[in-house]
Amino acid sequence: MTMDAAKRTIVSVDAMGGDLGPAAVVAGLALSADKNPDIGFILHGDKPKLEKLVARKRNLSDVCEIRHADEVVTMDDKPSQVMRNGQKTSMWSAIDAVRNHEADVAVSCGNTGALMVLSMVRLRKLPGVNRPAIACLWPSDNPGGFNVMLDVGADIRADDKDLLQYALMGASYARNGLGIKRPRIGLLNVGTEEHKGRTELKNAHELITSVADGADIDFVGFIEGGDIPSDRVDVIVTDGFTGNVALKTGEGTANLVSGQLRQAFNATPLSKIAALLAMTSLRRLSKRMDPRRNNGGVFLGLNGTVVKSHGSADATGISAAVKLAFELAKSGFNQKLAARVASGDASRQDVATESRQGEQQE
Repeated sequence: MTMDAAKRTIVSVDAMGGDLGPAAVVAGLALSADKNPDIGFILHGDKPKLEKLVARKRNLSDVCEIRHADEVVTMDDKPSQVMRNGQKTSMWSAIDAVRNHEADVAVSCGNTGALMVLSMVRLRKLPGVNRPAIACLWPSDNPGGFNVMLDVGADIRADDKDLLQYALMGASYARNGLGIKRPRIGLLNVGTEEHKGRTELKNAHELITSVADGADIDFVGFIEGGDIPSDRVDVIVTDGFTGNVALKTGEGTANLVSGQLRQAFNATPLSKIAALLAMTSLRRLSKRMDPRRNNGGVFLGLNGTVVKSHGSADATGISAAVKLAFELAKSGFNQKLAARVASGDASRQDVATESRQGEQQE
């Protein structure tokens, strides 16, 4: 790799974990390298195979270091199995490059559960974080085109303090990833009334309200499922079980609508003519809703940034995940996230102290 690492943002990439194999990963990196002269890569996997793939891409070898890994984490591997026996895998190697400060951020298309466990163990959690979260970008009516939602599957559980931390981490992501100075936070519930929902949701509502001003966020309170793609909020906070179900439902609905539209426009000669007349608008909509172009879930709450790409991502999807990883690393996102979590924890403790003092005076 003939590159001045000090002048580049280095992305550590697990080349072997995706459904489409290393060829799609390398093609995605080539797209990113063509668009961004300030990016560099450490590529982990089968070195002989990767060297051949990289050599075919113009200028990629100049910004790419290849590190050999004998083994691959498959989609069927259990996280516990990977932790015990995965030291020689490309995923482990990719995360360790961030751990050793050789790279600024890691990207993998591999097994989500294994990636999260490896990331937690190798990078460790930020001080004050109980449960890390996975944040995704959700197409919305906001001017920027997306909302942030978390957690979407890192952990199915979340108590009130976890939800508070998700709110603070999601706000930091919205600031650094989407450029929103004062993010609007919504807490996902079965209704917007304050008396609805589980006890932990009601408690989380009080906690987020108590720190909102100090954290420079706008807390809009409870929101419902219909608000997820709306312009009412910038960040949607929920537990990993609910978030993952919502995410998979949204992806399935988008595929259903896309398929139904194709069938409708191909149904009759007149509908085919209508499709031709609407082609420009349809292409614009397709590009806006294309899940490949907003590909990448970010692991939040760790001592290092990890971006999880869809396992089925093609070159366009890989390039989108790499772009997200680059932008977060370039902004110093993880350092800002750590400071935000620490300040929110301090604010919560201050509120608790004031509450206890008030009770003693009474």
